[in-house]
Amino acid sequence: MAVGQISRRLLVPLALCLWLAGCASSGGGGGASSYSWGWYIFNPFQAKGLSNLQFLLGGMWWTILVSVCAIVLSVIIGALVAVAGLSKRRSLNRVNRIYVELFRSIPLLVLMLWVFYGLPVIIGLQLGVFATGVLSLAISDSAFEAEVFRAGIQSVPKGQVEAARSLGLGWSLTMRLVVMPQAIKVILPALGNQFVYVLKMSSLISVIGLQELTRRANELNVSEYRPLETYTLLVLEYLVLILFVSYLVRRMERRMATAP
Repeated sequence: MAVGQISRRLLVPLALCLWLAGCASSGGGGGASSYSWGWYIFNPFQAKGLSNLQFLLGGMWWTILVSVCAIVLSVIIGALVAVAGLSKRRSLNRVNRIYVELFRSIPLLVLMLWVFYGLPVIIGLQLGVFATGVLSLAISDSAFEAEVFRAGIQSVPKGQVEAARSLGLGWSLTMRLVVMPQAIKVILPALGNQFVYVLKMSSLISVIGLQELTRRANELNVSEYRPLETYTLLVLEYLVLILFVSYLVRRMERRMATAP
């Protein structure tokens, strides 16, 4: 049923692309309507088209890998920063505020370029393009994750915490066994949105040379010079990824909603 729903959603953009291609190839005047589509560059029945498809689709694995690594790291950092913000110590509260406000205010592309070009000068640390992308995405996203976790933790009734402490559970066990499981149910949709955000923002890593989807599309466009066809296929690739992630998040939501 869910797979069928995804297929039906994909029919809309695919039908739109086919309609545009049909209108363009039919001629009928000057301007955009006279555009001659060149989908032959992605024809899987020709050696060159198959090679172009394999080259472009090969970047999907880098996009997925860098996004998954970044979201895992950002969730860990965000949870720690959120816990610091809920602490009774003013110093930890200040760390939370400074961290969140600082990294929410810096554009991701600017942060990425600073990490890539600034760290070697300041501390002598030269990161590769993959590590730079993961670190920049994680730091930028963790500022938003911290606020998501803070809201989720605060949504757990205080009576739950007091009951856990009365049973002799320490602070760490209370957070791990009582608070976080309930908070995750509340913030799961927001975490899914952040994963979608990371997937889309991973396209910016193409600027520093990571061979992900957008970088490969740019390189293919240079060699074939068919920008409309290349970037249309790129849009469809990101659409498939986002729809798949949305499906997984909704499935997890339903499972957690029915869990005891």
